[in-house]
Amino acid sequence: MLEPSHNNELPAIPGKRYFTIGEVADLCAVKAHVLRYWEQEFPQLSPVKRRGNRRYYQRADVITIRQIRSLLYDQGYTIGGAKQKLNGTELKDDTSQYKQLIRQMITELEEVLDVLNAPVR
Repeated sequence: MLEPSHNNELPAIPGKRYFTIGEVADLCAVKAHVLRYWEQEFPQLSPVKRRGNRRYYQRADVITIRQIRSLLYDQGYTIGGAKQKLNGTELKDDTSQYKQLIRQMITELEEVLDVLNAPVR
């Protein structure tokens, strides 16, 4: 879903397990109130809620949000059209999510390798 050309615009997803709504808003370049609205519209988004109804998103949620953002903002879909697109290609979306996760992991591992291979000062 997320076009490779748009990946450069958004920051890399850090290797954390959970993200707050503010972190996700920064990672996906949308405001927090938009994320809360999208939760109501897209059943694929279901962050874990803890104390005080605080939302904690997982990496898969961030990728899904980026896909929704791409559909709505970059590809010009309406909310209804984006819902249909996500529901109609759910299997493809899962595959593309895993591919994006693998690419992200490779990038992170390469960064770790660079740090390990750096000369000691």
